[in-house]
Amino acid sequence: MTTARKTRARLGMLPLAVVALLAAAGCGTQRAGDTADAYRRSHPTPTGISTPSTPADFPCPGESPRPTAPTAAASPGSTAPPTDHYAENHGFRVPIPLHGQSRCDGLTAVERVRSALEPLRRRGDFTPAGIRNALTRLGYPTGKVQAYQNGSGAGFLIDIGASPWCVEGTMNSESTRADAFGGYPDGTACEPPSGGH
Repeated sequence: MTTARKTRARLGMLPLAVVALLAAAGCGTQRAGDTADAYRRSHPTPTGISTPSTPADFPCPGESPRPTAPTAAASPGSTAPPTDHYAENHGFRVPIPLHGQSRCDGLTAVERVRSALEPLRRRGDFTPAGIRNALTRLGYPTGKVQAYQNGSGAGFLIDIGASPWCVEGTMNSESTRADAFGGYPDGTACEPPSGGH
């Protein structure tokens, strides 16, 4: 008789165990999304917080507005990915473009550099020493200015160390060209990286 009594007691406890298990698991007590909805009600999203994005480009002083280029979705053509991965594999060598106020600061720095180097270009002075002297007279530290022979002309690179980070260019008998950029994606500052992934 003790065995029958124990069996009945165990059978009687089975529904109680199932109910306890379901209660512990939370089954049947909440619908999907109830917790998230309750959290959102008790922790509303603050207003005035923006998500990070690329700063908007705007016309800089002395610059006329540029026409907007058509978006990739608006332009006809194939949407299939290219089979040549050269650009993808060498993306680490593409300088970081400047946007917003940094772009305007870069244009100002470029104009100062070109104005300082133009007299040298007109005289045909493409010596690295002459270029370094002209750029250090603008206030750039000697250790941050590089100049080198480049065929029949010369090249230069300035690590400004602030926005814009870098100004790079070339000069020859026909023109003085300069561009400002924000370094390189691999964190190599103004020097183009020598290797990628």
